[in-house]
Amino acid sequence: MSILMVNEYADFNTLKELLGATDGNLASHTKALEKAEYIKVEKQFIGRKPNTRYSVTKFGKAEFQKHIEALEKLINKQ
Repeated sequence: MSILMVNEYADFNTLKELLGATDGNLASHTKALEKAEYIKVEKQFIGRKPNTRYSVTKFGKAEFQKHIEALEKLINKQ
């Protein structure tokens, strides 16, 4: 299960570390997920440091569930 499905939100650095992604790669993927309305992006400052948090939308959760169900059907056919 994804980190965003278990936790309420995850910040950019947490996702980067967990996924082993580069800044640019993670930024492009999160931008695509935001555009598809699978995730919500919140930008804020903590002290003087920028902080970007991501949370899964209801639509994103539903689409993720559909994806898991499709994978299970593929696995069960074999």
